[in-house]
Amino acid sequence: MKKFLILLLFFYNTVNAENHPQFFIDAALKNNLKLNAERKNKKSIEQNINISRSEFLPSISLSSDQSSSQLSKKTNQSGSNLPDSNLDTETKKISIDQKIFQGFKGYNSLKKSELEVKRANFKLNKVTQQTILDTVSAYFDFVFKAKNEQFNLSNLNLFERQVESDSARLQKGEITLTDLAQSESSLAGANANLIKAQTELLVSQTNFERIIGEKAPNSINENSNITVDLPNTLQQSIKNAKTNNFDLIIARLDYKIAEKDLNIEKAKLSPSASINYSKSENKDYSSTVDESEEEKVKATITWPIIKGGENISSVKKSSFNKQRSLLLLKDAEKKVVSETTNAWSKYQSSEGVLKATESQLKAAEIANEGITLEYDSGNTRTTLEVIQSRSLLLESRIAFAKAERDFVISKFELAFQLGALSAKAIEPL
Repeated sequence: MKKFLILLLFFYNTVNAENHPQFFIDAALKNNLKLNAERKNKKSIEQNINISRSEFLPSISLSSDQSSSQLSKKTNQSGSNLPDSNLDTETKKISIDQKIFQGFKGYNSLKKSELEVKRANFKLNKVTQQTILDTVSAYFDFVFKAKNEQFNLSNLNLFERQVESDSARLQKGEITLTDLAQSESSLAGANANLIKAQTELLVSQTNFERIIGEKAPNSINENSNITVDLPNTLQQSIKNAKTNNFDLIIARLDYKIAEKDLNIEKAKLSPSASINYSKSENKDYSSTVDESEEEKVKATITWPIIKGGENISSVKKSSFNKQRSLLLLKDAEKKVVSETTNAWSKYQSSEGVLKATESQLKAAEIANEGITLEYDSGNTRTTLEVIQSRSLLLESRIAFAKAERDFVISKFELAFQLGALSAKAIEPL
């Protein structure tokens, strides 16, 4: 019996876990194709550091060749034939090249690669944030659309019963044919609203599965909710965003990378020095064997003077790109303040709307219950008043469910702007 209870409890917890938004966030972080592509991109860019470091290391090459030639039909100056001869040669060579100075091109290339890796890491974090935000939006939108369908289905059932009741009351002479027609019209409208709600639910379900990579749950866990820790003031939010917003951090790195690009192009105008050591072994096989070994050390200094204007134009191009990156950085700073302010305002207003719709729903439930009881008891309430009451109740339920969705999403949108959205930052309610 104890084993059965343990298995039942385990099954219950597993089902609840799979219906919890945290489960779907973890699944999205594992399955999202865009996020996985960004992970591969980061690993690819990390190789740039090794490529840049190779500029400081010697390069070694080995070469070997073998040839065979035969000379025939030879004659001397008097026209007499000379005997045929053959010549076989074999050469082996090892060469070591070391760059000594490149006008700090290698140094700036290495620093640029390190900045690119940092940028790739922040881009990955940004896509991770976006994946979490998209998952939360998809999940709570699906929850809202599922509730919307339930509300409309319940409303349809109520109007079906009302039409049946009104048909009976019409036969008793308690209501008029006009009252019945109003109920039938409301039933048709409720059926149309249900079809619309079912279509919206199907669209939301498709979007849910695309983003998360998991099938949408068959049932909704009403008690599952999540939140993130947010600042208490707009000023603190803007301060955090200026430090942690990933778009702003990436813009700063873009500007630093543009600086390194300009330094690299300037370095190409400087002289460069390299040294080469080579050792070769030659063997000539003929009537006599001739062998030789050669060792050579070669120092080379190169200074590009004129390349048809390419070098100067490359410097100008990089300079313009640096100026462009600076302008984009300034725009990003302003944009972060603006979007953080908008996200904060949306968060505050959605909280107010949530409280207002909650009060609206409670009042609509009380009013509908009273009007329905009075109508069923044959009091002075009309069919139109009942229909209006039920319509108001349906609208209030939908408005409150929508406000719940918008409030949760607004929290995560603000956290996204602050750069504070991560799997560890999410807390269950």
